[in-house]
Amino acid sequence: MRKLFALLLVLGFVSFATSLSNAQDGQVTDTTQQTTTDTAQAAPAEQPAPEPAAEEAPVEEGGKGLGFQVLKEKFIEGGWQFMTPIMICLIIGLAFCIERIISLNVATTNTDKLLARIDENLKKGDVEGAMEVCKSTQGPTASILYEGLKNHKQGPEAVEKSIVSFGSVQMGLLEKGLVWISLFIALAPMLGFLGTVVGMVEAFDRIEAAGDISPTVVAGGIKVALLTTVFGLIVAIILQILYNYIVTKIDSIVNRMEDASIGLLDVMVANNVFKS
Repeated sequence: MRKLFALLLVLGFVSFATSLSNAQDGQVTDTTQQTTTDTAQAAPAEQPAPEPAAEEAPVEEGGKGLGFQVLKEKFIEGGWQFMTPIMICLIIGLAFCIERIISLNVATTNTDKLLARIDENLKKGDVEGAMEVCKSTQGPTASILYEGLKNHKQGPEAVEKSIVSFGSVQMGLLEKGLVWISLFIALAPMLGFLGTVVGMVEAFDRIEAAGDISPTVVAGGIKVALLTTVFGLIVAIILQILYNYIVTKIDSIVNRMEDASIGLLDVMVANNVFKS
């Protein structure tokens, strides 16, 4: 699982680097298009009719990749100083979320079938066979039931105590990595707000240097400043949705663990395991 986590990080950084290079190429093409539009505005407008038709055709043809192109352009406009840390938060946070989702899906077991197989072995008086069933089953529930069966000779109190103590250990393993996900959820909007504040300061510096409050001077700086907040909030929303899914998944596994531990005690009492 650690190798998968490292592979996800490497792939994320590689895709981020390629997107940045493509974004820079797109920025160069945008600057060339702006120069051509400036020269066209400088020339006398002798042909006003054909220009709208020529502009409408490319929009219809490139409508499929328009969303990604706009997102890439806005990412460049926000500035790499704050956009890059926000993107890193997204990549690392997604890597943690994917690792937790895969681990939790592997950890889920059918407790009813597991208890039924344990009950079959205990009816035969084969405690070792019930322990082998728990060993061959993946997930924290099977590990907890194995710890309970291992201490069956010491009485029901020892079984219950071992289940509770080992259950707390399994809870810690299930919640591993959630602290980092919550950190990136809080860090991404903070970086966005920081970029907005810095951008607003730069916008006011431009106003002070220009000597007047013109819309062209103010609007550009404020737009760039607010883009960092937009991207930071988007990253936080994505990670928050995945975080809530992970938490609900952990809660369902914990509930199954508790039900299975209670069911194990009932099965052991019904089959007179403590008397043997």
